[in-house]
Amino acid sequence: MGAGRLGLPLSVLDRSSTRLGQEPAAAVRDTVRFARQAEELGYHRFWVSEHHSVPGVAGSAPTVLTAAIAAETSRIRVGTGGVMLPNHQPLVVAEQFGTLEALHPGRIDMGLGRSVGFTGGVRGALGHGKEDAERFGERVRELLGYFTGEQRVHPGVHGFPAEGLRVPAFVLATGAGADLAAELGLALVIAPVGGTEAAAEHIGRYRRNFRPSALWPCPYVVVSTAVAVADTTERARELLLPEAWAMVESRTRGVFPPLRPPADLPEPGAREARLLGDTLRGQIHGTPAEVGPALARLVARTGADELLITMSTYDRAEMLDSYARLADLALGQPGRTAGSVSRKADTCA
Repeated sequence: MGAGRLGLPLSVLDRSSTRLGQEPAAAVRDTVRFARQAEELGYHRFWVSEHHSVPGVAGSAPTVLTAAIAAETSRIRVGTGGVMLPNHQPLVVAEQFGTLEALHPGRIDMGLGRSVGFTGGVRGALGHGKEDAERFGERVRELLGYFTGEQRVHPGVHGFPAEGLRVPAFVLATGAGADLAAELGLALVIAPVGGTEAAAEHIGRYRRNFRPSALWPCPYVVVSTAVAVADTTERARELLLPEAWAMVESRTRGVFPPLRPPADLPEPGAREARLLGDTLRGQIHGTPAEVGPALARLVARTGADELLITMSTYDRAEMLDSYARLADLALGQPGRTAGSVSRKADTCA
């Protein structure tokens, strides 16, 4: 990997995961603190997510949290991974991001997803259902139109202060979402949950069909994955287990619970063991000597322009240590600032 250096920007997505016995409000404050730490480690972007009525995730208002993080940092780009556009009116989303960009010019990212509430109750509370997800493309076009002043869905309506501002837009997607990103000339964020080969196929199609836009003159691919780095392979795997197990429980019990220590996780049954294996299979863990080549293979196979790291675990000190090791491994010398890699990322070279 060239003297242990990856040669591309490294970013963070944090969901404000709650730990067993922790109040959700504390998890949100932890996210702001983590963003400051990620900035000092040299990460390029820090994104937050949108989940509703999930016991193990406190991140429900990504634009509000983005504002808090931007105010507490000075260099790192901040944004959403993402705002779930089917849950919101495009005009309101444009106004929110326009306000963020006005307050923190040149540092705001607009990541957009098409997911809706996980249950009927949540969808009812939000006032938006699965039919809104089917209109994702229309809503993205309307949203972008408020920035350019060219939206025609609601004649005479303007998205101040967004109009005339440039906020990089990203589509969180697989499959058809990659096609939409290519058609509109937006950056693509993709996780290899179905395997690296499937992700590489979607990325290849995105690059072939990409139409340049004012926001992105070239295709730009952000590959999202969990990465854990520790002194031993076994310890690195243990760092992944709390969140992986919570994902298993979301699939078997319908609830994503707060994270628990690895030692407190139950012995999985046959079905749970299979689901746990499926979850861990797309993630990277190990010592620096193991993780470096694994990341290099992922980048080589996908052609990623940037990596978005999503790892969370029960012990926040151990989580930060893993991110620090990864930054040292992939970004270069410790203490390198986010600004030192921003030009490569944002020129889409």
